[in-house]
Amino acid sequence: MEIPKFSLLFYVHLFHIFIIGAFLLYIGIAKTNMPQFMYKVIFIVGILIFLAHVYKAIIKYGQPKSYLWVNLFHIFVVAPVLLIIGWYGEKTPYYYFHFDLMLAFAAIGYHGFFLTKELL
Repeated sequence: MEIPKFSLLFYVHLFHIFIIGAFLLYIGIAKTNMPQFMYKVIFIVGILIFLAHVYKAIIKYGQPKSYLWVNLFHIFVVAPVLLIIGWYGEKTPYYYFHFDLMLAFAAIGYHGFFLTKELL
């Protein structure tokens, strides 16, 4: 029996569902009931997401099927929410945790849909 070969996007979908989705769900559910070090982790993840997607947006700009919108979404929506939560910590306005939950459900739903599509 041959092991099926999956595309890189397959693993991107899995990563976003099980790692990123779970991370965002934890933040949104725990809100300010997290250990203090988690705010630093969230802030660092926000910086990494911002830098990675700025780099990808610059490198792939103008290429066909560059999915620039994905990079812009991460730069202008995902990274700022994480940076704000990480920066303000326990003093973060509650609605940022609601934004975070929306991002969690969006990531799980979006990537779950395309993962299912790839498997069928």
